[in-house]
Amino acid sequence: MRAVVQRVSEARVTVDGELVGALPEGTPGLLVLLGAGDGDGDAEAESLADKICGLRVFEDAEGKMNLGLTDVGGALLVVSQFTLYGDCRKGRRPSFVRALEPVEAARLVEVFVARARQHVAHVATGRFQAHMAVSLVNDGPVTLLLDTERSF
Repeated sequence: MRAVVQRVSEARVTVDGELVGALPEGTPGLLVLLGAGDGDGDAEAESLADKICGLRVFEDAEGKMNLGLTDVGGALLVVSQFTLYGDCRKGRRPSFVRALEPVEAARLVEVFVARARQHVAHVATGRFQAHMAVSLVNDGPVTLLLDTERSF
């Protein structure tokens, strides 16, 4: 699985103008753009959720990135994004042949979310396979790329 993780001061996702997921106002958090690829399973979804929920990317009293989501009372917004598996090496049109088929990808996103909820009190999501509008304020900016094929 692949994830783009952004430390945010606010984030929300809408579908057709309807708010479907957001961080609570004034709550620090992480926006996770999440993709599943061929060969991914429950183990990858759970280990990636554990890793992301444990990331120490929030500043402590000394200004060092030393605190995690639970330390700061943070929240997660998880948005599925199959385009993380877009291959642009040939031509100009991305190929998505390595993206997991939708039914299994949706299930793995749910496995990820369920595991994240074991760590974090507030986990919001987008809507799988919908055309979503994601709004965020990146804090820092802090943006990390994680890939289970590369051991994060």
